[in-house]
Amino acid sequence: MQQRIRPRPINFWLYLGIPVAAAVALILLELTAVDMDVANLFYDRAAGEFIGRHSYLLENILHDRVKQGVILLGLLALLTFALSFFWERLFGWRRELGCLVLALGLSTAFVTPLKKVTQVQCPWSLSQFGGKETYSKLLEPRPATDKPGLCWPGGHAATGFCLFGLFFMLRDRKPRLARLALAVAFVAGSVLSLGRMMQGAHFLSHNVWTAVFCWLIGLGSYYLILYRRGTEEVATTERSVA
Repeated sequence: MQQRIRPRPINFWLYLGIPVAAAVALILLELTAVDMDVANLFYDRAAGEFIGRHSYLLENILHDRVKQGVILLGLLALLTFALSFFWERLFGWRRELGCLVLALGLSTAFVTPLKKVTQVQCPWSLSQFGGKETYSKLLEPRPATDKPGLCWPGGHAATGFCLFGLFFMLRDRKPRLARLALAVAFVAGSVLSLGRMMQGAHFLSHNVWTAVFCWLIGLGSYYLILYRRGTEEVATTERSVA
């Protein structure tokens, strides 16, 4: 039987308010040229390409190897979750592991379907940066093209921001470790986002949207699997004792 852990109080005004405010800000960002201005900072007009386009560090290490590392983490989480049904030492962590598996899975699975639906072009494909495609903002109609874009939201940013799931997994049992996991997720997602922006793969807003989605997925997984059920179980136990 799993140990009943009382969930720590959660300020939904904070946990939901920040991502909602960020989403509103991103929608308002559509009225500006911030995305294009930031992309221009990473584009070398003389060379006719983005400064990180052929970077070994950005492509082979921060893109390929880091992605492989997070895939490995997901597989280990899934394996550990499966073991929690048989290995007594993991019984008490089964629900937390399930929350992590769900958060990691959804945080990486949502990207591809949205890319196919939105068909937003990557900066490196646009005529402003040496490509052939016409620029359009997220909420604007897509110009006719034989090669629809697949660049919103930022896929590689999810490789880092999906680690928000670790924060929610540890939130009730290991608060200090959870805060460290939150910092790691934020830094990892930001660094990976910056790397892809330097390569011309994404605009700034693409990656911020990814952070918002990953946070909401982690929060939703936590609420459904740990917070709500944990609160109900503790309340039931206290009524029984009383």
